[in-house]
Amino acid sequence: MKPGFHSLFVNGLTFSRVPLIFAFLACAVAAQRLGSVACAVAALLLLFLAGISDLFDGHLARRWRVVSTFGKMADPLMDKVFFIVSFPTLLWLIGAQGENPFHAVLMLVFTVLYILRDQWVTFLRAIASTYQADVSAMWLGKVRTALSFPAAGLIYLYLAFHGVLPESWNEPFLWIVYAVEAFLICLNIYSCIVYTRAYWPYMLRAIRS
Repeated sequence: MKPGFHSLFVNGLTFSRVPLIFAFLACAVAAQRLGSVACAVAALLLLFLAGISDLFDGHLARRWRVVSTFGKMADPLMDKVFFIVSFPTLLWLIGAQGENPFHAVLMLVFTVLYILRDQWVTFLRAIASTYQADVSAMWLGKVRTALSFPAAGLIYLYLAFHGVLPESWNEPFLWIVYAVEAFLICLNIYSCIVYTRAYWPYMLRAIRS
């Protein structure tokens, strides 16, 4: 296959996260409103496919040697679309199902932090790039993104199917969900600190100028 095809395939895989995550939103809402198990399974599958697209686009780009500036910019943008659509959807489901207030507050903090962290890091990178700094993703950012996809799937799995599980399974499952959400909240805060420390000298230069 020609490099042009490889590049188109990789970029297509990256951008596939947009229709996949919006289809997840539609299926998740339909599953909640209609009580449809089929829609819930479809929503879970769509989340899985979105995660797979994130896992393989970068891998294939490196394997086929079609890594590009466009791809490096498009991939984090598609990740942001995933966060902006999936986590508010999960928050809506918690409210629609009348989940306990603690879970609603925890998910609200989780969602707000994800969105604010991304905007803050984008701002820092924009400032640093004016001074020709290296603004490529740090390993911590990559780990955070990689964990976000299975976390969204786990949270949705609980919200969509805890009603059909044996009662004795529900509480342990919920505590696992709490632990995942709390861990990712801490990871987001730590990520903000790490990126701020890395780019703070450029912020000071921009302020002084």
